[in-house]
Amino acid sequence: MLSPSTPQRLLVAGAGAIGCTLAARLAAAGHTVELLARGATLQALRQHGLQLDDLDGHWRTPVKALAEPGAIADVIFLCSKSQDLPALAAQVQPAIGAQTLIVPLVNGVPFWFFHGAGGRFDGRTVHSVDPGERLGTLLPLAQVLGAVVFVTAEAEAPGRVRSRTPHLLMLGEPAGGISPRLQALCALLADAGIEARPLERIRDKLWTKLIANLTSNPLSVVTRTTLAQIYSDPVLLDTVRAVMHEAMLAAAAHGARLEIDPIEFLRLGAGMGAVRTSMLQDFERGRPLELAAIGDAIVELAELYALPMPATRTLLAQTRWHAARRAADTAPACALKAA
Repeated sequence: MLSPSTPQRLLVAGAGAIGCTLAARLAAAGHTVELLARGATLQALRQHGLQLDDLDGHWRTPVKALAEPGAIADVIFLCSKSQDLPALAAQVQPAIGAQTLIVPLVNGVPFWFFHGAGGRFDGRTVHSVDPGERLGTLLPLAQVLGAVVFVTAEAEAPGRVRSRTPHLLMLGEPAGGISPRLQALCALLADAGIEARPLERIRDKLWTKLIANLTSNPLSVVTRTTLAQIYSDPVLLDTVRAVMHEAMLAAAAHGARLEIDPIEFLRLGAGMGAVRTSMLQDFERGRPLELAAIGDAIVELAELYALPMPATRTLLAQTRWHAARRAADTAPACALKAA
């Protein structure tokens, strides 16, 4: 049984910026933390340890950096890009016990979206994020807690992370309600300096994050702009508003109780400043884009209510065009280098 008052065995699977932030704070709070990593990051963690600079100072904390999980964990935090989650879920199988809590910290529509949702879509698979229906098999749905991530961090080097905003997670049972295990996990995180809010209706807040991601991430790739520009430039605002309104209608169709004031939403977005989205950073580094979870899955949810989503579909198509063009432009250089 998870207890916030005693040290727990925690597995953080994924040593990116979010995973390292979480692991550093939890280890500093006295928990046994195993951090799954690979390549240069695994080597750096083993040689130099995990380092985090955040609003509370500099943390150099003892974590066990592993290529594969060790013992069964009390809690597993899955910290990866959505497209990498199936492989990560397969990797952590040895750490999943009958009482292990599993917390995916992933952008976009989650694979568990319809688990415990009730209504005519209860138990349905979101095919855009789980096309082979593997995730629901690999990760026992009864042991999954939903999460909406409001932690921003950037990896300055392998194993060294900087975060300049408060750490905030919102957590909830997919079936709703405030359970003892949800309260215990929130208390454990709060004790580690991570604000964790238990939500009775996790999908309401999830839709708010989905709308923020959908209106910013793809457009940042198409226009190579920051959040401040996306949410304030008159030329871009027509697209932002059209996509936002389509997503809000989809959210309402699925029963979400949104707290979004569209005018305030744009003002807050512009106030984020010269921030480049994670999708733009991935695009610039030639990495795969999270379009399936952030975009395609929302279109899939809208289709269940015959909502056409024309502005969203156009934006996603344009984003894919830019990604394909970049891949084509860089392919000859990569081939020449390899030769």
